[in-house]
Amino acid sequence: MRRRRECLSCTERFTTYEAAELVLPRIIKQDGSREPFDEEKLRSGLLRALEKRPVSVESIEAEIDQIKHRLRATGEREVKSLQVGEQVMESLKALDHVAYVRFASVYRSFQDLAEFRDAIESLEAEPSAPEPDDAGPRGEGAS
Repeated sequence: MRRRRECLSCTERFTTYEAAELVLPRIIKQDGSREPFDEEKLRSGLLRALEKRPVSVESIEAEIDQIKHRLRATGEREVKSLQVGEQVMESLKALDHVAYVRFASVYRSFQDLAEFRDAIESLEAEPSAPEPDDAGPRGEGAS
């Protein structure tokens, strides 16, 4: 936004420019501490879960933007880290099921095979688009 202003001491006119600052809420960690939202932490968590998976960088960046948009849309000044984690899990579920299970196993601290099995069964129960590597053996047929 452009504004014309006037100096109170010399009455000279000048122009200032203002931009809206889109502030992300602070994160309330599980131990109760608070820290500013860190996009790099979000990106590294997603990339770690998606390591060696056939997901484009553009898709990952789009999901990061969606998560940030949803956090801003809450209108809250602070959000719990659990909310952010759940949003990451939803994004990973849409991007890649293997990455979703990887992230969930760490995020939810899976202790045994039954918990992995439950996570996989919940994915199988949901109607969704086929995985990117479902095109055939060793990715044949995808062009």
